[in-house]
Amino acid sequence: MLITLAAVLKKRVIVSVINDLATDQRVKKVCQTLHEMGFEVTLIGRILPGSLAVSDRPYRCIRMKLWFTTGALFYAEFNIRLFLHLLFTNVDIVHSNDLDTLLANFLVSKIKSKPLIYDAHEYFTEVPELEHRPTVKKVWQGIEGWIFPKLKFIITVNDSIANLYEKRYGKRPQVLRNVPELVNIPTSKTREELGLPEDKAIIVLQGSGINIQRGAEEALEAMQFVDNAVLVFIGGGDVLSVLKQRANQSNFSGKVIFFPKIPYTEMMQITRLASIGLTLDKDTNINYRYSLPNKIFDYIHAGVPVLASDLPEVRKIVEGYDVGLISPNHNPKVLAERINEMLNNFEKYEQWEANCLKASQELNWQNEKSVLTAIYGQLG
Repeated sequence: MLITLAAVLKKRVIVSVINDLATDQRVKKVCQTLHEMGFEVTLIGRILPGSLAVSDRPYRCIRMKLWFTTGALFYAEFNIRLFLHLLFTNVDIVHSNDLDTLLANFLVSKIKSKPLIYDAHEYFTEVPELEHRPTVKKVWQGIEGWIFPKLKFIITVNDSIANLYEKRYGKRPQVLRNVPELVNIPTSKTREELGLPEDKAIIVLQGSGINIQRGAEEALEAMQFVDNAVLVFIGGGDVLSVLKQRANQSNFSGKVIFFPKIPYTEMMQITRLASIGLTLDKDTNINYRYSLPNKIFDYIHAGVPVLASDLPEVRKIVEGYDVGLISPNHNPKVLAERINEMLNNFEKYEQWEANCLKASQELNWQNEKSVLTAIYGQLG
């Protein structure tokens, strides 16, 4: 049993993130860990009309319903309301997730003289959404440039992004990778129950952000050159409408299946049935170049070999643990060649499966969370 000073004093931590809380596994694991350490945890986000339910969590969740859902007014409304909530609530520690919640947390931490932990899930100022919006980008860069050098406790998701921040600000964040908990995956539903074919290999691409520049379109096109397999998309994203329209054409008949955004456990039951897990982000911007998608670790924990695009942090995992193949580019025929190679090389495939099991014993939250517990141990 973990006994800390926080267990006696019940210090109050407010964790904030701008999403709807439902599918953010990193934030969920952080809050669960803080709860287990004895902190009184409140998680704040927002709610949308299509948001999944948030239930069965041992800490309080607040989801704000906003007037605005996109653009500058949305970010302004969220941060103003977050600032007011933090200002007029008893809190001992504030924990900000990503740059779009940092300003409100920083101001309150200064006004109330409370410690602030900043968790940068990505290199925010280089996300593709800001690529062609120089004015908006300068605003975010200005906020980050003003606050980041003043921060004491900073976390990020991998070494490459930590290096970028260190180079820019002379201050290196600690690395806390977004790896899953080591748990027994519930017994999967049968293929029949899930509407999946019994006689075909399943290739899965999952995630809450199936967006442009993440290789989904090329993965679908590759299926023209892959036999006896079906491509399964699980999640949401801005490119799904295009994918569905393309999948309705005759040359993809019976080769593509879509599942909506669903709870993590249900998603992993489907993923567990797959033969290959795809992660195909493109090297089109700094943020994607140095990303380490969560789905890679989900595939590994499900025992599913990975086909990945050639990005530095991704290659480090896939080749370092020998859990799959790297595709040299996004040409659909090349992707299809890699898929066919993986499906037909039975000896190597069994080795990848075994290596996934070995890797999951190392790449898990039980090991990774020591970075988080060490930081909060200083504050308890």
